[in-house]
Amino acid sequence: MVLIDLRNHGNSANLPILRPPHNISAAARDVADLIKSESWDAPDAMIAHSLGGKVVLEFAQKAAMGSYGVVNPPKQLWILDSVPGEVPTQNSDGEVERVLAILKGLPKPIPSRRWLADYFVEKGFSKGLADWLGSNLKRVSSTTEEMDWVFNVDGAYDMFSSYKKADYWSVLDHPPVGTHINIVRAAKSDRWTPDIIARLKEAEAKKSDHVSFHLLENAGHWLHTDNPSGLIAIMAPILAKISQK
Repeated sequence: MVLIDLRNHGNSANLPILRPPHNISAAARDVADLIKSESWDAPDAMIAHSLGGKVVLEFAQKAAMGSYGVVNPPKQLWILDSVPGEVPTQNSDGEVERVLAILKGLPKPIPSRRWLADYFVEKGFSKGLADWLGSNLKRVSSTTEEMDWVFNVDGAYDMFSSYKKADYWSVLDHPPVGTHINIVRAAKSDRWTPDIIARLKEAEAKKSDHVSFHLLENAGHWLHTDNPSGLIAIMAPILAKISQK
């Protein structure tokens, strides 16, 4: 298993080779370049949350088209609470947007990890989300509690703008040969309109061997922090099928 920091995230945040534009297409090509540089086989599964969901849809689409040379699509895609098409304008003030807007306005450096957690809880966010955000901080020095982000806030904001505009319904309508696409919707997430849900169910009905739509109860957009055991219960039996083939 490989945990990849996409551009502007984690240890990839300040890599000089990852130049603008910071968008979904560039992030997907980064993943393909990593696979080629390490001489890895095609991944059995790719699991991605939010913005990452569109990155792996882009990756699968372009890999199937041969755009990455010898890199092939995965056997399974897992898209965790990521709308396949454009994000509806009525959702432009959703939870993710509110978090990003707050991040851009925070003091630099951040006084402490505890300060950040308390601040987000005071703003009405869950403690789980607040603690998870705090896990994305690093100490400015060993002599102070002051913290800075491990990701590039401005670059991440550019990527999220690209995420909102990107449309991958065509990938669900015509999945890559040999790839099964699993989409998990968090029941409390704020970005799934009735029209989007209906279209996903239609795609599942038409391509039941290649597209599956799952619902995770008791979870908002950050479903891996809200209901990790429920998420594992959905994913584990299907992931296990890879080794059975």
